Amino acid sequence: MKPDTSQPPQGSSVKVRCCIVGGGPAGMMLGYLLGRAGVDVVVLEKHADFFRDFRGDTVHPSTLQVMDELGLIDGFLKLPHQRLQKMDGLFGGTPVRIADLSRLRTKYPFIAFMPQWDFLNFLREAGQRFASLKVMMNTEAVDLIRRGETIAGVRAKTPEGPIDIEADLTIACDGRHSTLRERAGLEVEEIGAPMDVLWFRVGRKADETENLFARVEPGKMMVTFDRGDYWQCAYVIAKGQYDAVKARGLQALRDEVVRMAPILKSGIADVKSFDDFKLLTVAINRLTRWTRPGLLLIGDAAHAMSPVGGVGVNLAVQDAVATANLLADKMQHGCPSEDELDAVRRRREFPVKMTQAMQMIVQNNIISSALQGGDRPLKVPLIVRLLTALPWLQGIPARLLALGVRPEHVHSKAAPAP
Repeated sequence: MKPDTSQPPQGSSVKVRCCIVGGGPAGMMLGYLLGRAGVDVVVLEKHADFFRDFRGDTVHPSTLQVMDELGLIDGFLKLPHQRLQKMDGLFGGTPVRIADLSRLRTKYPFIAFMPQWDFLNFLREAGQRFASLKVMMNTEAVDLIRRGETIAGVRAKTPEGPIDIEADLTIACDGRHSTLRERAGLEVEEIGAPMDVLWFRVGRKADETENLFARVEPGKMMVTFDRGDYWQCAYVIAKGQYDAVKARGLQALRDEVVRMAPILKSGIADVKSFDDFKLLTVAINRLTRWTRPGLLLIGDAAHAMSPVGGVGVNLAVQDAVATANLLADKMQHGCPSEDELDAVRRRREFPVKMTQAMQMIVQNNIISSALQGGDRPLKVPLIVRLLTALPWLQGIPARLLALGVRPEHVHSKAAPAP
C-alpha cells in the first residue's frame, strides 16, 4: 500500500509519549512493539519510502524467532526470499565449510535473504492495526528540543514545512551517521576496520547455481549471495583503496571479479560503470553512553557493526526487543529516568562488545592478512582448517551467526484489544 504522506500544517507541533527517529530495522521493530503495548508512539522516516538499495538483507534465526513470538512469521515467510544453511568458501583455492546452520537446534535453522524494504514494509503494514502507532514518512529530524538538560522531542522538516514533535522520550534509531547523536554530543569510540566494501549486483540465469559464499585470495576477497534472479556481490578492498581501484579502470575490476567468480561471467555486463558499485566505508564503533535525560540511542546509532557475518540488522532488532521489554510498561506513565533508560545499554552492551570482538578477530586474522597480498600462497588459518576437518565444529560459528550472543525474546505485553 502507498505510504501515508499526510503531514501536520507548517509550523505545527504534536505531542506524543515516544518519538522514534529512523525507520530502519531498530526503529520499525521498536515502533511495532511499543504500538502493540499501547504506547502512544510515532516513527519518523526521512525518506518517502523504504526502497533503497544495498542495505542489510540478511534476516537471521534470532530475528525469525522474534517474528514467530509476535505471531507474524507465517505472513513474513510468504514474502519472496532465499534461504541459506551452509556457508562454503574457497580459501587460496582450498574448499572450506565455514558454518552449517542445519546443525542448530532452533525452529528456523536458516538465514533468510530478503530485501530490507520488504521487511520494513511488512512491519509497517502489520503495525497499522495499532491505533497508538503512527509512521510519518518524508519527515527528517534535524535537531533536538531541549528543556534545560532534558531532551523533550525533536524538530523535523517535512515537504509541508517544519514541525516540532514533543515527546516524553525520544529514541534515536537513525543509523551510524546519526544526526541526533551528533546533536546530543555523545562521544563515539572508534574501534577500526581494515577494509571497505564495494557492493554490486550481477544478473543471474535460471540454470546458474553455486553454493560458494566467500572467496579469499592473496590481496583479494569477494562474497557472493544467490538472490534468485541476480547475484549480490561484495568485493572487499583494503581501507581507503577505492581511488586506486578506480584508477586501474572498470574493465580491470570486471575481469578480476570474473576471474575470482567465473559464475558471474554471463552477467558481468550489467556492471556498466563505477556508478554501479556502492562503496560501504566499513566502521566498527560504539558509544560509551547511550542516553541523555529523555533520550536513548539504539541500533547503529549506538554501535556500528562490520559487515562480517551480516549481523547488523539482527543486532538492531535485538536492541529494539530489549528496549520494549525493559521500558514499555514504564513508558505508560511518562518518561523513564535516565538510569532506567541506561538499563538498555547495560543489557545490550555485552552482546555488542562480544560481537564486535569476534568481527575484529575475523578482520585481523583472516581479512587483513588476505588483503596484504604478496607472492606467497595464502595459508588457510588453523581455525578454518579445523572447521573443515571436524564438521561438528561448524555448529559453533553457525550458532554465533544465527542467534548471536544472548538473544532477546519478546516479553513486552500486548495491550488488550479495543
